[in-house]
Amino acid sequence: MPRPVPFQVQQAGVDIGENLAAWRKLRNLTAQQVAERAGTTRQTVGRLERGDLSVGLDIVLGVARAVGVLAELVKATDPYETSFGRARADQALPKRVRQ
Repeated sequence: MPRPVPFQVQQAGVDIGENLAAWRKLRNLTAQQVAERAGTTRQTVGRLERGDLSVGLDIVLGVARAVGVLAELVKATDPYETSFGRARADQALPKRVRQ
């Protein structure tokens, strides 16, 4: 049985999809053009733009690249771009221990 998806996660998927669709339209690109540049199908781009959470991260990143916002997306997740991350930058991140 699939786990329930928290509302905030569902909403973030919808918001990100809508944002990517807006960027596509601002750049005067069709869903087909974005799909070709992202290496996927027009239907998958449509699913992403509607907030379908089953679309793979590789497609999300490919679409972000195709509409010109990949660097901004990466920067948005960089902890050292935040005041909290910069304040903790001198502390070593924990190392993953393999057993």
